[in-house]
Amino acid sequence: MANNDNRRAMLTIYSDPSCPFSHRTRIVMHEKNIVANIEDIIDGQWPEDVAAANPYGTSPTLVDRDMVLFNSNIIIDYFNERFVHPPLMPADPAARAKARLMLHRIDKDWYALWSALTGSEKSKTAKARKTIQEDLIVLAPLFAESPFFMSKEFSLLDCSLAPLLWRLPSLNISLPAKARAVEDYAERIFARDSFQASLSDIERDMR
Repeated sequence: MANNDNRRAMLTIYSDPSCPFSHRTRIVMHEKNIVANIEDIIDGQWPEDVAAANPYGTSPTLVDRDMVLFNSNIIIDYFNERFVHPPLMPADPAARAKARLMLHRIDKDWYALWSALTGSEKSKTAKARKTIQEDLIVLAPLFAESPFFMSKEFSLLDCSLAPLLWRLPSLNISLPAKARAVEDYAERIFARDSFQASLSDIERDMR
């Protein structure tokens, strides 16, 4: 299981404890019970060798012996293919393609707004909040159709959505009663052991 003790593990993940991209990577790690060292990275304080291997200086970054991977989607795909149980993508090629398309939309439509949502582009903050709120309202019926998002089984879609939904209060985004299905879905995901184990102290304080 992912841990922060002194055990020597083959894998080390450098993770920003407040970053949603690091968070979704940690959810996958705990869901698959991957043994790894989790090293918190704050304000770009990277070990020199890791910084040299990651030209973008972004978290999360995975070090697996001589291999360094960055970009949360690449790391998550690597974990899902290397650690096959439990599978976090559908076995059927068509269903898997639909899931990948939705993962792309989550990143392009919502996470692409992150700099605006967190205030580094303050002139765009209100519009970004409204976009997230309105999109979730429109998609609310989809959240009600299955126990998990677009699936009867927990998947990478849930791993990617959960960090965003967890942060809605801290982003000053509230959902109306007609989007109750989104809130119900979120509570189911938040109750999972893997999600609770994935939370950093900073993330716990977001709610």
